[in-house]
Amino acid sequence: MSSPAMSERRLGTVGAIMVALGPLSVAIYTPALPEIVTGFGATDAAGNLTISVFYIGLALGQLLCGLLSDGLGRRNVALVFFSLYVLAAIGCFFAPSISWLIAARALQGVGASAGLVISRALVRDMFTGQASSRILNMMAIIIAAGPAMAPALGSVLLAIGGSQWIFATMIVHGLAVLLLTGLFIVETVGIDLSRLRPMAMIRSMGVLLASRSFLLPALCTAGCAGAIYGQASILPFLLISHLGITPQQFGVGMFLQSGVYMLASLWTRWLMRRFPAPQLVPWGAAIVLLGAACLVAGTLWLEPNFWTVMLPVALYAFGYAHAAPAVMTAAFAAHPDRAGAASALHGFMQIGTGFCIGLLATLFPSPVLAMGVLIPASIALGALAGLAWYRFDRP
Repeated sequence: MSSPAMSERRLGTVGAIMVALGPLSVAIYTPALPEIVTGFGATDAAGNLTISVFYIGLALGQLLCGLLSDGLGRRNVALVFFSLYVLAAIGCFFAPSISWLIAARALQGVGASAGLVISRALVRDMFTGQASSRILNMMAIIIAAGPAMAPALGSVLLAIGGSQWIFATMIVHGLAVLLLTGLFIVETVGIDLSRLRPMAMIRSMGVLLASRSFLLPALCTAGCAGAIYGQASILPFLLISHLGITPQQFGVGMFLQSGVYMLASLWTRWLMRRFPAPQLVPWGAAIVLLGAACLVAGTLWLEPNFWTVMLPVALYAFGYAHAAPAVMTAAFAAHPDRAGAASALHGFMQIGTGFCIGLLATLFPSPVLAMGVLIPASIALGALAGLAWYRFDRP
């Protein structure tokens, strides 16, 4: 079922630009993190906090946004949250201190959360089955293209005009998303204030968490995508500060990760013309587990360098791209009457995993050890959850 105003292609394209707001706000920012820390005379921990609080805002904002969108409508809530993102990005641009920047980044994360929640809820509202998997795959391709280029773009902007140019780019992106939402997004649910009652919200979350058909695919994406989010707070210090590569070389490394994910998503799109999306999950999970093993070897057993870190990262990104369309569709399809809540909790679990990884990384004596322990553990958990879903709950 679809609206003539929102074809697969249009929803996939506009939804991807919306959902990319969160990942791009980290990917374009990370090359500037060491310079921002130095410029404000702050500690590395304070610099990490500017990413961690963004993830906190992104995670908690998704819960709020998803529940509100079930009661107040997708489009209305999206416009409010994207406006908050733009205002917070302006706050980052004019930040006079690291404390101000931390606060603005937290609000920025809340605003960006609408991109993750609303885009996926719209997919569930309007499409099901293989069509839903195709749209989510299309979103993944476009989303990957942005973060693939964003670190390189961030390093160029950093070289030309410093971190202010990076925040200016975020402002432009936020305004573009706000405009696209106003022009193209159609309302797919009616206003139902009864869904905003606290007990109704709690009940929705409880039903989802008790449902194996939601929990297993959601754990798959939480482990795999959460690791990708979490490593964003480790890699700048591992590659730039510890291994001594330049911000420009760091941008190339991030392109390797996101570029491989984009190519794998294109390959997956071709495969889905011949196979049902769930059949790709075991292959993807096997590749993810191989990537986890290679990352352990490349960081803990061998002397780490750029390639022993980034090639395993690219490998598990390649594997996850095969599994993502099917497990995301499964998580959203389990409870169609709670699409907003499902999208919110699904995203919260991903970002929450990323935040926990970033927080735990501060307890490790070196970024090498944090990368070698936390990231493989997270992606292995995700791969095993995906295999469990395929074994017990696939259509």
